[in-house]
Amino acid sequence: MLEFSAISSGSSGNCFYVRNSDTNSAVLIDAGVSMKKVEERLAKVNRNIGEIKAIFITHEHSDHIAGADVLSRHLNIPVYATKKTFESRFICDDKYQNSIRRDETVVIGGMNVEAFKKTHGAADPVSFNVIKDNKKISIITDAGMACDNIITNISESNLLCLESNHDLEMLKNGKYPQFLKEWIASDTGHLSNRQSALAVLENATNKLKKVVLSHLSAHNNTPRDALDTFKELIKHRHDLNPQVMVSTRFEQTPIFKV
Repeated sequence: MLEFSAISSGSSGNCFYVRNSDTNSAVLIDAGVSMKKVEERLAKVNRNIGEIKAIFITHEHSDHIAGADVLSRHLNIPVYATKKTFESRFICDDKYQNSIRRDETVVIGGMNVEAFKKTHGAADPVSFNVIKDNKKISIITDAGMACDNIITNISESNLLCLESNHDLEMLKNGKYPQFLKEWIASDTGHLSNRQSALAVLENATNKLKKVVLSHLSAHNNTPRDALDTFKELIKHRHDLNPQVMVSTRFEQTPIFKV
């Protein structure tokens, strides 16, 4: 069985936990918060940081890598990212670096961790699926558009952790400088609440049982807006009824099992 928790999610730090309960092995997708925070939040859901066997990095922005160096050294575990991601910024000591292609699968603790390309303003950004026994968790944040890869993985997932970054009107009327607003709303920026909901509405199948809306902007969104937008659109799919919740930077989500 696979287990999932969003340890932290938002522009101040992102970290997602996936565990194979059959082998007591876990991985992190991104490590944008401190080791102390990871350890404390895992303890709150009765999970052990010592079971983490690897860290997978989606891209080099600080809110996705800030804790990777300390975690890799303390736990003596590998860090996986694309070659261009490692080259663009220090993430961890060379000893722990493992370069992967953006279409590569790594087997860790009985789980297949698949990388796939997406669009975002970074050196070589990827997202990841974690698969075991035909059960699939897709973790998709920091994407400017629902590209073909994202669409395919939404259609195949049992649990989907999906970016719902901003409400477009809040972004337009907010205090960000114009160039930043334009980038966030662009195809290399971040998915809006509506884009996220539409991607699920148009592409998910009834195998999708859980959706965790993630990477919410602290200034251009609220959990209520993200959840309401999603539910308002998804209600038009009578064959689709996933459990939906919002992850935040303040606390971990419960453990979800698939």
